[in-house]
Amino acid sequence: MISNFTKLGITEDAAKAMLDMGWEEPTPIQKEAVPIGLKGRDMFAQAQTGTGKTGCYGSIIIGKIEAAQKVPHSIILVPTRELAVQVSKELSRLSKYTGHVAVPIYGGVSIDAQIKKLDKGADIIAGTPGRVKDLMRQGALNLSAIEVVVLDEADRMLEMGFIEDIEDILKMMPIGRQTLLMSATMPEDVKRLSYDYMKNPIEISVSMDEVVLDLTKQYYIPIGRRNKSWALSRILDANKSKAIIFCQTKRMVDMLVERLERYEYKAEAIHGDMPQNKRERVLNEFKNFREGEDDEKRTVRILVATDVAARGLDVEDITFVINYDMPEDVETYIHRIGRTGRAGKEGTAISFVTAEEEHLIKEFELRTEMVIEEMDVPGTEEGEKDTIRRVVDFDQAADVFGMVKFEINIGKKDGLGKVGISDFVVRNARIMEYAIGNIEIGNDSSIIEVHKDFGRKMTQDLTKARFDGNRVNVQVVQ
Repeated sequence: MISNFTKLGITEDAAKAMLDMGWEEPTPIQKEAVPIGLKGRDMFAQAQTGTGKTGCYGSIIIGKIEAAQKVPHSIILVPTRELAVQVSKELSRLSKYTGHVAVPIYGGVSIDAQIKKLDKGADIIAGTPGRVKDLMRQGALNLSAIEVVVLDEADRMLEMGFIEDIEDILKMMPIGRQTLLMSATMPEDVKRLSYDYMKNPIEISVSMDEVVLDLTKQYYIPIGRRNKSWALSRILDANKSKAIIFCQTKRMVDMLVERLERYEYKAEAIHGDMPQNKRERVLNEFKNFREGEDDEKRTVRILVATDVAARGLDVEDITFVINYDMPEDVETYIHRIGRTGRAGKEGTAISFVTAEEEHLIKEFELRTEMVIEEMDVPGTEEGEKDTIRRVVDFDQAADVFGMVKFEINIGKKDGLGKVGISDFVVRNARIMEYAIGNIEIGNDSSIIEVHKDFGRKMTQDLTKARFDGNRVNVQVVQ
């Protein structure tokens, strides 16, 4: 099996380490890029999460530079602290038989401790642009001997505003270096960066159907915004497994964690505004959670994260990935669900989809050539109560014109026509006449359309009214 790797030009020592890591054969990006990289060519590769790009550039670096150097001969620039740590760990594993020393460099922790590590000697640096520049300014990081530089997740680094830092760092390296750029997408600013700082780069692209997600079952649940936490609680109650939940914003992450903790779920947040020591503590507790533990334990089984904070999250036994907020693009979707279904274990990805977002499911299925099945919210056992109550979601119940159908217990038997029922509703629920739509009168009850903005008045104010001495009952027609 070692020949699967050595035939690409990968050294025997690196290939043996790959086998020890459980790798059986090269991934598509490794097959295409490694032989080119080992020849010293500059290249930029478009590759998604799960394609083995760290092993790709890692094997190139190990094959190109000598070990036990006084100053670094390779550097990988990454967007986040977590990714710097993950890349450093993976390169250390790849260097098991070669002796290359990889050191992570990132902000939020003591710079003195990192300087001490550099003083001891490092062959490879995996660092965030800001901290790399800080160490360069202090004269603690010498980039004059760099032979191979990698820009990993270049699109994310540019999104996060690192372009000036990256350019400043690149200008401090030898002109004859080799430059490798890895990016999930190729927007114009990434292409410009590649052509400004690379020599006749070769472009390599790994298509969506080559992304390894075979072990991940994909589902979506049509749900309104107001009932997402109810659906989430049903999933968490039905499955006591390790889960990561993705939200679009840091504020939403904090709000959801606060809500989950209020209902005694052991959940923690991870996003860019948190101190580094707290992020590391949270990740350690999350990694240490074992199947079967209950929420009384100190370890964390539920991690709520933003996309940027979860970059580089290296936890192999995540059973569930839940898109609490739908991602806006397929690249982010693949990155998220790639957190589960790893290391030969099956995983499940569930996306909460509002009515306005259902087109994304069709788009993601088309782009990935994968099936995303619709599923129902898990039910409760007999006699079991919901931890978080389901509420009426007027946005989800409304049609394209914003109208919601309500059934009221007034009909022909009560002697009212459409005008009479409309006047009764307007007067007792304090609803504007223009908010009333079509009315269908039955013998014992009627269906009346009301704009969603007045839904709460229908369910709260109208139910306080009486008709011929009887309380008015109101139900949303789903």
